[in-house]
Amino acid sequence: MKTAKRKKLEKKGWKVGSTDEFLDLSPEEAEYIEMKLALSRAFKQRRLKQKLTQVQVAKQLNSSQSRVAKMEVGDPSVSIDLLVRSLLALGASLRVVAKSIESASAHHAA
Repeated sequence: MKTAKRKKLEKKGWKVGSTDEFLDLSPEEAEYIEMKLALSRAFKQRRLKQKLTQVQVAKQLNSSQSRVAKMEVGDPSVSIDLLVRSLLALGASLRVVAKSIESASAHHAA
C-alpha cells in the first residue's frame, strides 16, 4: 500500500496491518499457510503448462474436478501431503517441489 494512502486511512481512524496481524497468526502458522499456497500455485501452473483440464488431472489422480479446484486455491480441506503427491504425479521433480516451498519464504518475507 502506498504511504500516502496508508496515512490517509490512519488519519481517518483506520488501523492498517498485515493479514497475519488481522488473523492473529503465529510466525509458524503464517509460514505454513504461505507454503501451502505456494504448492497450490505450483500445482495449478503445472496443470496449465501441460494444457490439462481439471477433469483430466482429476482422472489422473483418481479424484474429482472439484477436489482439483480446491487444491488450486489452497482450500483448508486440502493437505500439503496431497499437494506434494499430486505435483509428483504430474511429473514434478523433488527439486521443483522444493523450489515451490522455498518460494513461500520469499513471498512471505516480501
